[in-house]
Amino acid sequence: MSSGSPGSGDEQNTARRARIEELRAAEKAKAKRRRTAVIASVAAAAVVAAGLITWAVTDSSGSKSNSAAGSGFCGNVSPGDPNGKQWKTAPAMSIDTAAAYSATLKTSCGDIGIKLDAKAAPTTVNSFVFLAQQEYFNHVKCHRLTTSGIYVLQCGDPTGSGSGGPGYSFADENLKDPAIQGGTYPAGTVAMANSGPNTNGSQFFLVYQASQLSPAYTPFGTITSGTDILAHIAKDGTGTGGADGAPKDSVVINSVPVTKG
Repeated sequence: MSSGSPGSGDEQNTARRARIEELRAAEKAKAKRRRTAVIASVAAAAVVAAGLITWAVTDSSGSKSNSAAGSGFCGNVSPGDPNGKQWKTAPAMSIDTAAAYSATLKTSCGDIGIKLDAKAAPTTVNSFVFLAQQEYFNHVKCHRLTTSGIYVLQCGDPTGSGSGGPGYSFADENLKDPAIQGGTYPAGTVAMANSGPNTNGSQFFLVYQASQLSPAYTPFGTITSGTDILAHIAKDGTGTGGADGAPKDSVVINSVPVTKG
């Protein structure tokens, strides 16, 4: 019989095993934290690299109302809310594809002029003109600004979530445009945002600086005025200070008049 207390050897073995298990659990937790950090970093990079794939942003109030007046640079917010109309199918062709169309984004930050390319992107321009005439864009916030890798302001979602649209979708167009074949969308390009091939709806983006993007987003217009306004919005950055998020400025589209000829 040993000289120690009864069972002391078993207790010591049990304590050692418990300590080993404790160390193993701590190491597993540490490894998991490292994996999570890497995944988060990769995911954040993927958001920027992926371009204009839909994403969600909500303001602190959770409301989509733009009735309150803005402040500072973008202080001209017209009272009202997006009408959020929905349609089951894309509108029938009603524009003259041989005519010249232009639109003005009358925003809370100032006017941005756009020359629409009805010849190269007839379905897209037809939809944009239809939505503008339906006042679909009125009181809609531009919900996304990117300031690294790609340099765009994204607008056209009445929900402000990045996943809203008019209820219909239509096919991509003009993806063979030589201007975008090198994987760069030139500054001044206006193109459709999407969540994959042929998923165009109402969301579009304005390129304020040449951006590395695959030719997967229908270019349908060119910015003709208001580049200084976009530069100011970009300089003010996002609300969080990050490279991708809701603009710090309250960029609201008050109306979008369209002219022909």
